[in-house]
Amino acid sequence: MVKINGEDRDVAGMTVTEYLASTDYNPKRVAVERNGEIVFKAQYDETTLEDGDTVEVVSFVGGG
Repeated sequence: MVKINGEDRDVAGMTVTEYLASTDYNPKRVAVERNGEIVFKAQYDETTLEDGDTVEVVSFVGGG
């Protein structure tokens, strides 16, 4: 299980790209932190979520 934004999810083995594709997040408008470290967008395809990881996904919202 991977804790994402405080909720346990069964996504171990997925890459960050695969996880984001399974959600409503727009990968171009989010920041991802895994175990306290920022995951750069260039690393989304090669960063695999593992059992016990803690992930925070923050979505940027424009407004005016």
